[in-house]
Amino acid sequence: MPETSSAAERVIDVRDIDPRFRHQIIHRLVEQLSPDASLQLIADHPPKPLRYQLELRFGEACKWLYLEEGPDVWRVRIAKVENATSAA
Repeated sequence: MPETSSAAERVIDVRDIDPRFRHQIIHRLVEQLSPDASLQLIADHPPKPLRYQLELRFGEACKWLYLEEGPDVWRVRIAKVENATSAA
């Protein structure tokens, strides 16, 4: 999969968001994703806890792809999968 963003991909740099609010905001953005859209996150640390939270909440309906894995920047593409069973 190419690393360029599509027209239906929103890019959000979570480094600019107060850490207290990051996961709450990301959860809302993922909830609102249509099946043909994706969200690209840019973070300054490995987002493993967020991935686990999204897997618990959305199950197979949420696809996760690392685009860049540190050491200073992590970029992740999150997409909704149509017709997947979810935990939500």
